[in-house]
This record gives sequence, structure tokens and C-alpha cells, in this order.
Amino acid sequence: MKILVTGGAGFIGSAVVRAAIGQGHSVVNVDALTYAACLDNVASVGGSEAYAFEHADIRDRAAMDRILAEHAPDAVMHLAAESHVDRSIDGPAAFIDTNVMGTFTLLEAAREHWQRQGAPAAFRFHHISTDEVYGSLGADGQFREETPYDPRSPYSASKAASDHLVRAWGETYGLPVLVTNCSNNYGPFHFPEKLIPVVILNAVAGKPIPVYGAGENVRDWLYVEDHADALLTVLSKGRVGRSYNIGGENEARNIDLVRMICTLMDEFRPNGAPHDRLITYVEDRPGHDLRYAIDPSRMRNELGWRPSVTLEEGLRRTVQWFLQNEDWWRALQSRDGVGQRLGTG
Repeated sequence: MKILVTGGAGFIGSAVVRAAIGQGHSVVNVDALTYAACLDNVASVGGSEAYAFEHADIRDRAAMDRILAEHAPDAVMHLAAESHVDRSIDGPAAFIDTNVMGTFTLLEAAREHWQRQGAPAAFRFHHISTDEVYGSLGADGQFREETPYDPRSPYSASKAASDHLVRAWGETYGLPVLVTNCSNNYGPFHFPEKLIPVVILNAVAGKPIPVYGAGENVRDWLYVEDHADALLTVLSKGRVGRSYNIGGENEARNIDLVRMICTLMDEFRPNGAPHDRLITYVEDRPGHDLRYAIDPSRMRNELGWRPSVTLEEGLRRTVQWFLQNEDWWRALQSRDGVGQRLGTG
């Protein structure tokens, strides 16, 4: 297929670009190159004849119309989004503008393109979303595709709104849509404002490792390359109009995750050991969801997919990657908000 990937210079988007080209697809990467984007993320495929880059914003209707007309993709994989909960607390407007209005603009451009092409049944508009739209779980239970939406942060509310738009365009206009909701991703090229890269890089620098509240919040962790493989599986095999929850089947409390990373740092950088002495409990995030967990049955039973990387193995790969790619993350340290505590309200 020829796949148009929005946000393909970001963390998850770049993993999709690399995986898609690795599987023999051609890719048009559309990215506005905002603060969290980095073209080094796709440098390994940048010279491929199967790769094209378009510097454009999904909110720019004229640009989206031009790109769709020129490249005529068989599918759109929509990953471009503002995604950091802490930033959404400090500045929600950007999340509404990009995640809601940007998705609306892209949907309208894709619908018009699809109709001009004669509404081919094989076309797909695949919207990539988050499990945070479902709200917060207690100690038990898992999110299923039928779980009612209950977003608690400006970020998750903006993603919930975009999910609803995509489904509405499928029902109203017949656009062949797919929606996936994933658990927390981690791995190579993870922008250094999220929990796992913050822990690794603070440990490298001997700085305090911040843990929100008591560190009791639980997340299901999904290795980003597993996620990219799952997304391409949904694109090729998923049923039109269907939603699929993609989980890593790796639940962990934040404090346990941080300690696992500290243990790996002790192994790889013994001069700084014990790194867990750097753990520092800080004021919790406002409205911090207690627990996310995904029931992956639909992915497993309908599409035959499940994650291949355990949390232990994925963290080992991730820590090693960051230690071996200092030039990549050093270049991002001066970007807006990196190294700062955001989202205190």
C-alpha cells in the first residue's frame, strides 16, 4: 500500500513509518515538525524510494487537499496529535486545536479525496488514539472496546472528541474508518518529557528522579515497535468501522517501573549506583488517573496479534538505546519544556 502517515516524525509515528517501509509499503510522512518531532527518527528510511516527506500541518486544509491529490494514498494513518497530559493541563487550547479541529480538517480532506476517487472500498482512514479516553480504573477490571468514555484531562478529552468525529464520519458519510486505542508506549526515540526517558536521563545526569504522588498509579506498557506492528495489522486486517484496543499486557505501578529502570542503570552505569537513591516523590498531577488496563481479546481473537516484547526486555532495550544514542537526546534538551516540571495546575 501507499500509506499517508500524519505525525510520522514523532515517537509512535516514526515507528510506524519505519515498520511500514520495512514491510514493503510506501509512506508519505506528513508532519508539522512541532516541538516533539524529529526527522532523525526516520533517518534510517529517509533515503528510500518508498519514502516521501511533506512538511505540513493537518489543520491546513489546502495543504491536506494538495498532498492527498498528489500522492493518492491507499490509506491514511492519523497519528499527529498533542499528547502530553502535563502540557494539556498548562495549555489546553493547543490540544483542542490540533486534536479536534486538526482531525476534523483531515477527515474532510480525506472524505473529499476518497469521493473524488470513486469511494474505493479498499481505502482506509485509521485513527490512532489512547486508552486514556476511558478514564480511570480501580484495582480491578480492564478497558474493553465497549467501555464508556470518561476522559479526565484536557488531553484525553481532546482525543475522545477526535475518536467520536472519526466514527461519525464513518457512519454519516461511509468513510471506511478504523479506530485503535493503545496503552502507554515506550522505546527508542521516546521524546524526553515522558516518564521513562525522564527517569533514564535524570539517572544519567545524577539528578533527582521525580515520581508523582506515591507512585501507585498503574499503567499497561506497550513497546513502541510492537505497537507499530499492531497498527499495520489493524490497517490490513481490521474490519471497517471497528475499534481495537492495543495493550502491552504489561501492567506496572509507576514506582516499580522506576525501580526497574534504576536497576538497569546500576548494571549499565555502575559508577552511579545505586540509582534508586535519586528517586524523589513530588506533588501529584491534578486529576491523575489511578490505573489503565486493556483487555486485548479482540486483537488476539480477531486479528491473531499479541505483543512480543515483555516489559523487562523492552526496558532493557530502551535503556541501552538511550545510553547508546546520546547525540539524539542531547540535541532535544533545549526544546520547550524539556527538563521542566509541567502540569501542576
